[in-house]
Amino acid sequence: MDGTVYLAYDYPVLGAFWTVMWIFLWVMWLVLLFRVIMDIFRDHDMSGWAKAAWLLFVLLIPFLGVLVYVIVRGKEMGKREIQQAQQQQEAFNSYIRQTAKGSSTGEELARLSELKAKGDLSEAEFQRAKEKLLS
Repeated sequence: MDGTVYLAYDYPVLGAFWTVMWIFLWVMWLVLLFRVIMDIFRDHDMSGWAKAAWLLFVLLIPFLGVLVYVIVRGKEMGKREIQQAQQQQEAFNSYIRQTAKGSSTGEELARLSELKAKGDLSEAEFQRAKEKLLS
C-alpha cells in the first residue's frame, strides 16, 4: 500500500457516467432475459421440445439466443403479454363483481322483515334468521 487516498475528484465524471451506464445496461439485459424465459414457458402453442430447445439456446448462448428469440418470436411475445394482462384484468373484474354482489346485513334484514310482513315467515322463523345474520 502506498498510502494514497482517493478522493471524489480523483474519479472522473465520465468514468462515473460509464459505470452507471454499464449497470443500467446489465439490469436491462437481465430484465429482457427473464422476460424471454417467462415467454418461453407462457407459450401454450409451442411443444415441450421446442421450449427446451429455445431455453437451452437462450441459456447457453445468452446474447445471441435472446436476440434471435426477439427477432423470430417478438411479435407473438407482445401478443401473449397483452393476452395475459387482459386475463388478469378479467379475473380481477370477476372477483370485484362477485364480491360486490354479496348483499349487506342491512339488506338481508330488510328482506326478512318484508317476508315477515307478507306472512311468509313466522315470528319464530324471523327471529332465528335475524340471529343467524347478526351472529
